[in-house]
Amino acid sequence: MLETEVGGLRLTNPLMPASGILGGNEGAFEYLAKRAKLGALVTKSITPEPRKGYDPPIVVSTDCGLVNAVGLSNPGKGIIKKLVEVGKRYNLPVIVSIAGKNEKDFQEVAWEASDAGASALELNLSCPHAKGMGLELGMDIDMVKRITEAVATTVDIPVFVKLGYVDKLVETASKALEVGASGLTLINTLRAMVIDVDAMKPVLSNKVGGLSGRAIHPIAVRAVYEVYKETKAPIIGVGGVYTWRDAVELILAGASAIQIGTALVDEGPKVFSEVSAGIAWWLKSKGFKTLKEAVGLAVE
Repeated sequence: MLETEVGGLRLTNPLMPASGILGGNEGAFEYLAKRAKLGALVTKSITPEPRKGYDPPIVVSTDCGLVNAVGLSNPGKGIIKKLVEVGKRYNLPVIVSIAGKNEKDFQEVAWEASDAGASALELNLSCPHAKGMGLELGMDIDMVKRITEAVATTVDIPVFVKLGYVDKLVETASKALEVGASGLTLINTLRAMVIDVDAMKPVLSNKVGGLSGRAIHPIAVRAVYEVYKETKAPIIGVGGVYTWRDAVELILAGASAIQIGTALVDEGPKVFSEVSAGIAWWLKSKGFKTLKEAVGLAVE
């Protein structure tokens, strides 16, 4: 009942961790594979060379979610083969998230991932706090087109473009699909800031970070709904999913698979079992035989 297909990627379960959460080393990957009920594993965003990221503090908790500015720290493309091997041991597809500054960076990591046996790629064009990367690229429709085309036309595995909530989101998503994207991941964290009123300065070393968690969930639902309505694209929905109800909202808005991030930090791997059990119960209670029957049903 929970089997799904999104952009050519077949999953036994629609749930997967969001990029950036326990996806940067073999031990973390294995921890998730063993303890979480997953349909796929997703790596941290990987750049061609190792990247240190920002100095602490890099994460701050708020009443409405987490604000982080990790700075896309990662061990570089050399880790990909080891991460893919973990997925193979547990019979889980591995989606390699990629970050970079230009087409060459994205191609370099994409080719490494493809050669290593990755199941799919996710192009991070929406990180809100890495200068010259992520959201700065995703806000430029021409760059989204160029990077997506540079990767999608040179690999034989599904390519998902991860976009944040930007102006002209539907137009940007449509352009990525036109040049070969297999699907979309919507959305990423939103630019935010926390100020320490005693120290009278921003808490994060980078000052600005990305807000994740419950606060962004309604925004994610709206983004998925709007893009699905206009494109009917295969979509992986992400943003503030804590319960099966949150996941089902995104499914009804047009998502065929779901990523969970902040709830994994707050509640641990059990959140995946709880959410998947809830989705299965809801599907059965509504008389659906497959998840696909529910995708986009709220879209008018």
